[in-house]
Amino acid sequence: MRRFDGDTGREPPLLTLRGTPDNPVPPGGTLIAVGTRDDCTLRAAYWQSTARTCRGTVCLLQGRAEFIEKYYETIQDLRTRGFAVVAFDWRGQGESDRRVDDPHKGHVARFDDYRLDLRAVAETVLVPLMPEPHVGLAHSMGGCVALIGALDGWLPFRRLVTVAPMLSVRMVRWPAGAAFLSRALHRIGLGDRYIPLGKPVSIATKPYAGNRLSRDPVRYARNAAAARQVGAGAVGDPTIAWLAEAFRAMARLRDPRVAPRITLPTLIVAAGADPVCGTLETERFAARLKAGHILVLPDSRHEILSERDAIRQDFWAAFDAFVPGSPLPSHNEVEAHQAVPVA
Repeated sequence: MRRFDGDTGREPPLLTLRGTPDNPVPPGGTLIAVGTRDDCTLRAAYWQSTARTCRGTVCLLQGRAEFIEKYYETIQDLRTRGFAVVAFDWRGQGESDRRVDDPHKGHVARFDDYRLDLRAVAETVLVPLMPEPHVGLAHSMGGCVALIGALDGWLPFRRLVTVAPMLSVRMVRWPAGAAFLSRALHRIGLGDRYIPLGKPVSIATKPYAGNRLSRDPVRYARNAAAARQVGAGAVGDPTIAWLAEAFRAMARLRDPRVAPRITLPTLIVAAGADPVCGTLETERFAARLKAGHILVLPDSRHEILSERDAIRQDFWAAFDAFVPGSPLPSHNEVEAHQAVPVA
């Protein structure tokens, strides 16, 4: 298993978090290398609440091509609200291990592998180290993975908040044809190649004008700087295998019989002006949930947590109402293997 530096291809120090003047590393955290059952090493980090009373722990589930550094502002927001935070990079992105030689490829062989990642983080960090109750906050692809976990009963959370979950994609002109083609190419052994016309350029580093992610130029520039700093950690376009698996996962969740079987209390916050994931399909899914609620933020693009202040305030108002938490004593300090304090 190899780890990569975004610019040189050399192995970086085992545990690092990068910061910029506009995006400093949240102080007081701890970095830890988490091993999965299939011998994959993930980069994870955790922070305690900065409020006087701890209300539980929020575990962040990233979207495709994201990385811990992109969530520093969200981590600070959660800590000031009284929550401890766990963040980690899925395999194939950030500083977690790759299964392909080109570290810029956004690759996973099976979406089921993401279950192994979350299980390892839960067993190594969340359950033994972090105060309850445990809540999931999942964005885009992370929301798709989390909803499947809620459906199948393996999600380690009391409540789930999904932000612009990936239930359909708008960036593909002919989804049915793309799904068929990606499955066919995957079956003949081309799964680890880029999608047709795919490039190793992170979507977060593309020009602000016409971007699909945020209407906030300051936060967009901040995320672009973070993406350039982590290099290949931000990854470029996905592989054929990732796309085939994404279509399979989304199709499963769109089955009208699926949503009513999810019993985990779930809040879905959708972006009304989302050019990445289909908001209409998200609304249909939410309408079928028995324990679910949905809020659509009309003016938001895909990355609600990196949007303008007014949009983020609406999100946090919904979050605060849905995740009240409960006062708990501070958790016992436990020494974690390979844990490194963050200055």
